[in-house]
Amino acid sequence: MVNHLEDAIAQAGGAVNLLWESQTPPAVVPHVVPEFTNWRDEQLAWRRTAVLYDQSHHMADLNIKGPDALKLISDTAVNSVANFPVEMAKQYVAVSPSGHVIGDNVLFHLEEDEYQAVGIPPSINWLHYHAETGGYDVEIWRDDNSLYRKGDPRLYRYQVQGPGAMDVIRAATGQEPPTLKFFHMTRLTIAGKEVRALRHGMAGEPGLELWGPWEDNQAVHAALLEAGREFGLTQVGGRAYHTNALESGWLPRPLPAIYSGDELQGYREWLSANSYEATAPLGGSFHSQDIADYYVTPYELDYGRIVKFDHDFIGSQALQAMEQAGTTTRRKKVTLVWNGEDTAKAYGSMFHPGPGAKFINLPMALYDTFHFDRVEQDGRPAGISTWTGYSANERAILSLAIIDAELAEPGTELTLLWGEDTPSSKVQVEDHVQVPIRVTVQPAPLTEKARTSYRQDRPA
Repeated sequence: MVNHLEDAIAQAGGAVNLLWESQTPPAVVPHVVPEFTNWRDEQLAWRRTAVLYDQSHHMADLNIKGPDALKLISDTAVNSVANFPVEMAKQYVAVSPSGHVIGDNVLFHLEEDEYQAVGIPPSINWLHYHAETGGYDVEIWRDDNSLYRKGDPRLYRYQVQGPGAMDVIRAATGQEPPTLKFFHMTRLTIAGKEVRALRHGMAGEPGLELWGPWEDNQAVHAALLEAGREFGLTQVGGRAYHTNALESGWLPRPLPAIYSGDELQGYREWLSANSYEATAPLGGSFHSQDIADYYVTPYELDYGRIVKFDHDFIGSQALQAMEQAGTTTRRKKVTLVWNGEDTAKAYGSMFHPGPGAKFINLPMALYDTFHFDRVEQDGRPAGISTWTGYSANERAILSLAIIDAELAEPGTELTLLWGEDTPSSKVQVEDHVQVPIRVTVQPAPLTEKARTSYRQDRPA
């Protein structure tokens, strides 16, 4: 009987086989309509006017409360918690004992000794596991996403983003929006309801994340739409939502580094055989039988700036060894801009007889959850490309990649291989041929605002 992830790996003959042949569809945004208008205009709106994202359904919430809540966070996060007051949030990043990324989430400090982690499952599961098994004096409650939850969410969660975001907030609250530093929090009143707010910014544009009890959802939602009418507020559907990371430079779904290592066997036995980590499909033109070849370090994701050794945490010794060995700068996160002619040729191959290029979904091109494409220079490996989709703002397919640092200069031309040459049985993979596509290296984040003012205020 397959009871947990460790069993599933053994039955599949290895972690790569388990994920490569997974029949689970790729991750989606549940309970949110695919398009409110059309995904192109929805993308354009977050740069031009203002948008409303509904984040109530696709993430998990883990609430942690008790005397040891901060100790649990400190023991598992690369971040420092020396400066983490109430009404502030951090981008919590967790690594394995080997120093490779497990995942990240937004961690809110709600009240004294009370925190809430919000994000996709890998880092939520990691915190949950240690809260249950680590002997910490904490109480937790968890609310999974709407694919797994029965009934309504505990909380609604919206983001109002874009150049006109503060105009919308001003109209919705009837007062001047508070001046907040990035990832700092406050409380507002909208439609007579108390709303908690976080200064945030998706795709590098300013805005607020708003949340409160689900029973207030309809009143707050209606008030935001009414307030945004004169400012061109556009609701963003499920199709466009995930593409905002392409412009903000945040890599949403690294493969969690939990599939190998004896020290993590207990964790793999805690994760069920139906868990996200056991079922999320792996794909792309990069293929290795060694699951560790898919792991990344925080430095490769540009998280080196938030790694702090003022506390002892899981993986701290491994990260210190990387810094001492000078290996933290070997690879760098970049944006790849796909060549329009090559992309059009690949997309157009479906209109000709015989197998063509792997179908390119629009706007998100991914047909899996953990995606790894091979990037080359003159036939030699240069790195891997991951999060991939179309941006109407840039009029191009973009992907977030981790490449050799000496090739990371903007303007460098590389080649990306699109499609699998190690065929899988994934139901979303049709008969196809692998094709090369020229790509040009650009910074990540791609937009100047996201690289400068957006991140300079970001707390470690």
